[in-house]
Amino acid sequence: MESLDETDKSILRILQKDAKKTTKEIASELNLTVSPVYERIRKLETSGFISRYVAILDAKMLDRKITTICQVSMRYHNEAFIDNFVREIQNFEEVQECYHMAGQVDFFLKINVRSLEEYHDFVRYKLSKIDNIGVLNSTFVLKEIKHTSELYFD
Repeated sequence: MESLDETDKSILRILQKDAKKTTKEIASELNLTVSPVYERIRKLETSGFISRYVAILDAKMLDRKITTICQVSMRYHNEAFIDNFVREIQNFEEVQECYHMAGQVDFFLKINVRSLEEYHDFVRYKLSKIDNIGVLNSTFVLKEIKHTSELYFD
């Protein structure tokens, strides 16, 4: 893995907070000229440190008021069943995040929907149709305490 110097790290921290900052603004903040900052950002992109730029949307403003954490345990753990689950879950727009876990729970899903009724329909008509699901455990977020897209690194 390519190493980062302090300037690269500073650029990454700035972009994590506000990816719309211009190269000129970043250069000014770091007391550098525009050209080297531009080149560093391009290098960070091509080397994979920056994988993409996105807009973080407000779920409540988009009427996605219910956030559910769903833990999924599989009955059998062979490769075909796991691969099938991974393939199927990719098609569900309601699922914002999915993690394959070690331990008692096999998959951890973060799901955003408009209502409890919509979540019920999602589980009944979509999620439960995937072969080999043994246990679904749903918990509902009462209040979001911390939510960030920023990755800590030193």
